[in-house]
Amino acid sequence: MQYPPRGRWRARSATLLTALTVGGAQLLTGCGLLTEPTVVVNVGYQSKTINTVNAGTLLRDRGDFENALKELGAATGTKYRVVWQDFASGAPLTAQMIATHVDIGSMGDYPLLTNGSKTRKYDDAVTEMVATTGYNLRGSLNQVVVPSDSTAQTLTDLTGKKVSTSLGSAGDGMFSSAVKNSGIDKSAVQIVNQDPSVGASAIDGRQVDALAQFVPWPQLVIYRNQGRLLYDGGDNNVPTFHGVVVRRQFADRNPDVMAAFLRAMRATTDDIVAHPLAAAKRVGELTGIEPEVIYLYNGPNGLVSFDMTLKEQFLAAFAAVKDYLVGRGSVTADFDVPGFVNDGYLRQLFGDEYPVRRASVANPMTLTGFDDVCGLPVNDPALASELWASGAETTDVAATPACLLRRVAATPAVRAAYVPDTLTGLRIFADHAVWLQDPTAPPTQRYKPFATSAGADTYRASHPHAQAVGYAAAVGQSRTAG
Repeated sequence: MQYPPRGRWRARSATLLTALTVGGAQLLTGCGLLTEPTVVVNVGYQSKTINTVNAGTLLRDRGDFENALKELGAATGTKYRVVWQDFASGAPLTAQMIATHVDIGSMGDYPLLTNGSKTRKYDDAVTEMVATTGYNLRGSLNQVVVPSDSTAQTLTDLTGKKVSTSLGSAGDGMFSSAVKNSGIDKSAVQIVNQDPSVGASAIDGRQVDALAQFVPWPQLVIYRNQGRLLYDGGDNNVPTFHGVVVRRQFADRNPDVMAAFLRAMRATTDDIVAHPLAAAKRVGELTGIEPEVIYLYNGPNGLVSFDMTLKEQFLAAFAAVKDYLVGRGSVTADFDVPGFVNDGYLRQLFGDEYPVRRASVANPMTLTGFDDVCGLPVNDPALASELWASGAETTDVAATPACLLRRVAATPAVRAAYVPDTLTGLRIFADHAVWLQDPTAPPTQRYKPFATSAGADTYRASHPHAQAVGYAAAVGQSRTAG
């Protein structure tokens, strides 16, 4: 068996243990080595973190990894067994990797660095990041929401208020950066350390004043009419992403298993890209999260770009993440971030395609087609919108948000409607957007959606003729639009 080529971020060598292993240990009996060894692969994942489904929830459901291991076993004569373990967040997953009870795991950018720093204290637990699951270059996978009737309009209004977050998470890191950028002393905000699901319940019960969390919790709160968006993490303009880590000892002893895992992950990723609506429905069935929310993130022009490559932008983002986590004491100052990242397995998987894939930051899923309501092509991601009608097996595209409103007006029952924020292109629910009507704009672009009231105010500052309009009123007015 050959090691995969190491990427230029790190090069190291190791000696492959030729002994047959079971989860890293030799199989012995009184008479010697067993003739049919079994390699146990312990995979940790977070089922409700929906931009890791290609390394967890859907990967497990589709059986792609098990199938890849069957093919490998047929060639090697070794049996393989996968044990899946579901976690609520990255911290307990890391604890199990330290205990060598998990071999491969997936988590967000902040937990990834914590994982790498904490595991390096133990020779059998040292980890490396080998792939990305999904990302957002602006950082919009992390957001702050407040109760729907909250008077807060900006982060400054949270001074003296209770904010629920998961300390050390990507949501916590985003919030810390946001308040710092806003000139707010974070000590003036009462941080409540809670798991995402607990925080979502707390904001619904008015036990906290805001929720700062990672995908999918902010938009889940919004969809369930429990809150509204106050701040989009994309305004920090720092990439956020989730990735796959593996115990180096396990990977070095089982390089063929790692190659099989990434082949399976690629198959699952390709299927999500090819069939995003079906994937959203299935993840909804498996997790209990509404598929409409999953599709907001994981659908065409969604908040998540599914791409396995380890991009330069991520390494740069890790520098800021490290500074924050060193300040919290979660990562040591001498932790070698480039040495933690190994794209050798991906280079082996994609071959000559890898440099091109790695350089591209285009979302592989985009809205395209023809809008037969407005009679326009759908080809601009800054305007392209989408409607999911109740009972429909497919969605309909709209060239602009204004055209989407016309389609909504003509649809008896709407399951979900999606539009891009006028200023940022952030994909949002049409019925939860802040809408303005700009009479100076062309008819097909007259209605402007915004993710937050602050965004609408920014637009209105340079477009004084724009007036606020409610969603229902905008739909009603669109019934007679030409």
